[in-house]
Amino acid sequence: MEIETFNKMVVSLRSRLLRVAATLEGGDVEAEDFVQETFLRMWAMRHKLDHHPNVEALALKIIKGIAIDHWRHRKLESAEGEHPKELATEPGSMATKDDMELIKMIVDHLPPLQQQIFRLKDIDGYENEEIAKICGCSAEAVRQNLSRARRRIQKEFIRLTNIEEKICK
Repeated sequence: MEIETFNKMVVSLRSRLLRVAATLEGGDVEAEDFVQETFLRMWAMRHKLDHHPNVEALALKIIKGIAIDHWRHRKLESAEGEHPKELATEPGSMATKDDMELIKMIVDHLPPLQQQIFRLKDIDGYENEEIAKICGCSAEAVRQNLSRARRRIQKEFIRLTNIEEKICK
């Protein structure tokens, strides 16, 4: 694969990858590092990309893997006695982290279609039409399932946080 083809096929995904990386990591500087690492890994496999059915999905999978590796590395460092990097410097950052863990748990317990649509839309940044093609349903079904998933997440989050507040009192 020539560099021009690689640029058209892979580097054009940069803005999308940056959004996903910022969502996964929470910082613009590390998000840029994740995108660059993704480009390097894809360049190393450039000869296989011509035959790959979905280069964008591959790039998203690679960047998520990089984020997981980074998280594991930080976790390992903190286990060895070093302090992990803080994602937020605000006093309530631990509460925010706990809230995010709670939301992830709620999303994991959604019905499979709602879970997939929610992740594609709100985490990966796909448009409704793209999600409809991926899931094999209509754009209206995507909109309805996304709405149901968001309402359920909100309802469960409120219910669970109210239970925690009652226990802490």
